[in-house]
Amino acid sequence: MSDIGIHLPWWAPLLSFFPGNIGRFVVPLLLCTVAAFALSAILGRPLITALRRASARQIAYEDAPQTHQSKTGTPTMGGLLFGLAPLVALVVAPFRETAALAVLIYGCMAIGAIDDVAKIRGQQNRGLRARTKFALTAIVAVVFLLVAGPQYTSFVGIGAVPPWLWYGLSIVVVVSTTHAANLTDGLDGLLSGVAIPPLLVLVIAGYLAEVRVGDDGMAAQAVAAAMLGAVLGFLLYNRHPARLFMGDTGSLAVGGALAGGAILTHTQLFLPIIGGVLAAETLSVIIQVVSYKSTGRRVFRMSPLHHHFELAGWPETKVTSGFWLASLVLSVLGLALISLTA
Repeated sequence: MSDIGIHLPWWAPLLSFFPGNIGRFVVPLLLCTVAAFALSAILGRPLITALRRASARQIAYEDAPQTHQSKTGTPTMGGLLFGLAPLVALVVAPFRETAALAVLIYGCMAIGAIDDVAKIRGQQNRGLRARTKFALTAIVAVVFLLVAGPQYTSFVGIGAVPPWLWYGLSIVVVVSTTHAANLTDGLDGLLSGVAIPPLLVLVIAGYLAEVRVGDDGMAAQAVAAAMLGAVLGFLLYNRHPARLFMGDTGSLAVGGALAGGAILTHTQLFLPIIGGVLAAETLSVIIQVVSYKSTGRRVFRMSPLHHHFELAGWPETKVTSGFWLASLVLSVLGLALISLTA
């Protein structure tokens, strides 16, 4: 791993409190998670105040379930708190790959922020076109890969593949994961809670990558742990009834963190499993659009999938908790498969 700062981490003395190699996993995890959580929790309240003063407020979609109309006026762009995660990670793990992940997360945040501002100013929930967001996230993905530098062009469970395939798929992973996260962010606390288990898996995958190929996994481990802390802190304000929404600013950042972490730990092929809820949400939209355009019929009451359950009579909190549980189960399954094949 390329060091952009010091050679010996400043937290190295803390390793003596842990036996064997365990400290290399536990210490950065705790430092990143606790620091990012504390900062996010502390700064959440003043951010809400600032967003209210700036009139950065959510506008419910006209075709969303009727119960969502009460959410209009809630401060949005709370995903700005996720910008704390890369900073914390860089302090703990000042490596080139950490900087690359910071570029990816901030790039995705910037695209989301532009989209959010356009929606707020237009007062019609219409921001950037989908094709524009796809193109911009693809560009950010390319920059991320260039900053990260040469990687082992291999996948866990398969081994080495042609570089063009590895890099091509990595770009697809960034674009698809960021926008899957964006689709999932539709209920109070939904994406926040759904993202926690996959982020934990990436922390462990980072450790496994360290064991397998050296320091390669430290950056992913630090960033995933920091993002985990930031999301937990944000969830204090985003749980039902939400006082703050993350907006596209946050959802694209979360998707970028998941995609980037999977790429640096070579676990891209397992992302559809550990991020299975995001995959299901995206698939529901694709199925709905294809079915309606080809047959005129809808497969789901409404897509993305969480709206289908809402219209089926499930309370919002039941849908959210059910999706959280599904994310946990799928993440455990994905981690088991990664451990078996790593």
